[in-house]
Amino acid sequence: MYDMKPYLAEIDRVIGKGPYKDTWESLGSFQSPKWYRDAKFGIFIHWGIYSVPAFGSEWYSRCMYIQGDRCFDHHVKTYGPHNQFGYKDFIPMFKAEKFSADAWADLFQKAGAKYVVPVAEHHDGFQMYASEISHWNAAEMGPCRNVLGELKQAVEERGMTMGASTHRVEHWFFMGHGKEFDSDVKEPMERGDFYWPAMPEPKNHHDLYSEPTPTQEYLEDWLVRCCELVDKYQPKLVYFDWWIQHHAVKPYLKKFAAYYYNRAAEWGVEVAINYKHEAFMFGCAVPDVERGQFADIKPFFWQTDTAIATNSWCYTEGNYFKPAKGLICDLVDIVSKNGTLLLNVGPKADGTISEQDTAVLTEIGEWMSVNSEAIYGTKVWRKYGEGPTKIQEGQFTDSKEKVFTSADIRFTVKGENLYCTVLSWPEDGHVVIKSLGHSADANLPEFHGIVKDVDVLGCDEKPVWERKEGGLHVTMPGIKTDKPVVIRVKID
Repeated sequence: MYDMKPYLAEIDRVIGKGPYKDTWESLGSFQSPKWYRDAKFGIFIHWGIYSVPAFGSEWYSRCMYIQGDRCFDHHVKTYGPHNQFGYKDFIPMFKAEKFSADAWADLFQKAGAKYVVPVAEHHDGFQMYASEISHWNAAEMGPCRNVLGELKQAVEERGMTMGASTHRVEHWFFMGHGKEFDSDVKEPMERGDFYWPAMPEPKNHHDLYSEPTPTQEYLEDWLVRCCELVDKYQPKLVYFDWWIQHHAVKPYLKKFAAYYYNRAAEWGVEVAINYKHEAFMFGCAVPDVERGQFADIKPFFWQTDTAIATNSWCYTEGNYFKPAKGLICDLVDIVSKNGTLLLNVGPKADGTISEQDTAVLTEIGEWMSVNSEAIYGTKVWRKYGEGPTKIQEGQFTDSKEKVFTSADIRFTVKGENLYCTVLSWPEDGHVVIKSLGHSADANLPEFHGIVKDVDVLGCDEKPVWERKEGGLHVTMPGIKTDKPVVIRVKID
C-alpha cells in the first residue's frame, strides 16, 4: 500500500499555484482546444483482461460474479467455480503476444483518425500502463508491456493526438457481487488489493446519492491515480465514464480538473476532459453523448462516443458490427452539428484487431481520403442540414438504423467553401440543395451569397449546376456509390 500523503500534497501545490482553482467558477474559463475542434474523428480502444474470456461484454468482471447471469453460468462451465478460478486468474492468460502499437497506429491513421483514446483503466481496476500506485498493471503482469506508453509513442509519431480513458471510479462497486457467495472476492481487503473495495452495487447507477457512498480513502486514491496518469503520460484528452457524477466525487472531480488544466498550462498545451450527463458544470469540460447524437446543431462543441460493435465495447466472440456506410453518415451528421466522433474498436486478447473492425476502419479511411476536407478543420454553417430524415436524440440510440434519402444533406464550411454532403446519392445523379436556392417569397429565408463554382470531391469531371427558385440544382451522372458524396460549393 503506497503512501498517498506526498501525492495529495503535490496535487494541492499544483492547484494552489496555477491559474485554475478547484471551483466551478474558476474551471468555467476552460476553452475547448483548437486541435480537438479541428480533429472531428478519433479512435477509442477497449482492451484489457476482459478481452480474454471475450464473452458478454467488457463488463465481464462484474457479470461473472452475479448469480443467474449468463456470464456467471458461462464462467463456471468454462473455467470452473469462482473460488478456484476468479477474474484475477485471467491475467496470466492476457499475453498480448501479437500486440503492435505501430500496427494499430498505422490502421488508425489509415482510417483518418486524428486522435486516439485507449482505456487506461477500466472498471475492473487493471491498469494498462506502468504505475507507481498499483502493481496490478499490464507493465508488471499479463503481457508485461506498458501498453499506454507504447501507444502514445506510436500515435504521436504519426501526428495523431493521444488521450486516455479512466473508468476507475466505478470500481467502487464493480466486484461487489463476488462477496455474495464463495468466490475469490473475499475480505479482508485493503487499499492496493486488486478487488478492493468491492462494495455493494447501487440499485440505480445514476442515483447521485446512492449508498454506500464512496469513502474519502477511495476517492483520494481515485484522484491520485488520475493525476499520476496525467503526469506520466500527458494525455491531451481525459475521458471519464458516468459515475463521476456521484455527489461524493464532485469535490475530487474539481480537484482533478484544476490539477490537469494547470499541468497543461505548465506544459503549454491544450487539453480537455470528457464527461456525461451533468457531472461537470456546463462550460468546464466537453460533454459526451454515449452511443447517441443530438438532433440539432449546438452552439457548443461536443462528442459522440460509440463502437463499431453494437453489443459490446470489447471484442467478444460473435460481435455484431455496424457497416461503414452508417458510421460515415453518423460522422458527417455529428460534425455538421458542432461535434466530433470517437469510434471504438475492441482488439482481441492476443493484440490483433478483428477482420471486421479492420474492414470497417479501412472503408472509412477510403472515404476520408477523398472527402476529409469536408470534415477536418470545418465549422458549422447557419444550419446543420436539410432533408426529411430526423435523428433521434439521446444516448443509446445508435442501434436504430437510419435510412437517408438523396434529400438528406449536411453542411460544413471552411474558407470560401460550403460543403454539402449528400448522405444517399441518387441513381440519376441529380441533387437539389434547397437551402441555396432563390426564394420568390419574401417571408422565406433566402441565401444571398454568390455561388461562384460547384464541384464534387473525388471527381475530375465538372457537374452541371444551376441556381433556381427551388434550390441549387446539381447533376453529376455516373457516380456509383453507397457512401455519402460531397458537393463543394464556392461562395463569395
